[in-house]
Amino acid sequence: MKIFKDKISLQKEILNKPISFIPTMGGLHKGHISLIKRSKKFKKKTLVSIFVNPRQFNKKSDYRSYPRNKLKDVSILKNLNVNYLYIPSVKDIYGFKPKHKLYLDKFSKKLCGKFRKGHFEGVINVMNRLIQIIKPKTIFMGKKDYQQLFLIKKFISRHKINSKIIECNTVRQANGVAFSSRNSLLKPNDIKIASRIYYFINKIKKKFDVYNFNFLKTEMIKLGASKVDYIENYNIKKNFIKSKKYNKNCKIFIAYYIKNVRLIDNI
Repeated sequence: MKIFKDKISLQKEILNKPISFIPTMGGLHKGHISLIKRSKKFKKKTLVSIFVNPRQFNKKSDYRSYPRNKLKDVSILKNLNVNYLYIPSVKDIYGFKPKHKLYLDKFSKKLCGKFRKGHFEGVINVMNRLIQIIKPKTIFMGKKDYQQLFLIKKFISRHKINSKIIECNTVRQANGVAFSSRNSLLKPNDIKIASRIYYFINKIKKKFDVYNFNFLKTEMIKLGASKVDYIENYNIKKNFIKSKKYNKNCKIFIAYYIKNVRLIDNI
């Protein structure tokens, strides 16, 4: 595996090579590993980036506490025979003017967009720059961050960028909890709370229209959540139209806290 810390040397190496790209902020887990294994089935070179993007954090404390373990991450990637690893500095990413202007679909104002001011601007900004540096043919992203996935796809479509996003299913622990870098900040009892909440949402989803937000919020807090930002149902086949009733085309999106750790999921 070749490791690059600046875009110039990376670009020289990958020039005219078909690249499959997995953008990450490190703290690698089985969800990331599944993306990499999926990528390796394609006849392209696999490139992983590790960059904790400061511009998508709306709280400095959240940025500082985000899980980082570069030595472990590098070991995982070497064992997976990844071709390239890009670990840029903030200056390397933000030290140039990108070709494309930022575009945020109106859905960026909903769900996490209501609670994390500037978050999606930061996400699209860094993806815009990474895509311009790497020029990947394919980008592998998980469905756990579904709103983010949707907005990046809209951005790529808007600018007619020649990169295709491959959507990959959420990988879960045996207890139903979605793998996430932030899970490393949780204690064993916190993981049990997240599991109870997952099974609760799974249980009530087909009768979602019967319950209001206040009831669902109260039940989640009874199960151990410290705070609930949202529980909303959207038809993902109809360009994210909010729906009262749950069906096979819908997903229930949730965001909540266990102590000071914010978790998101869609079920």
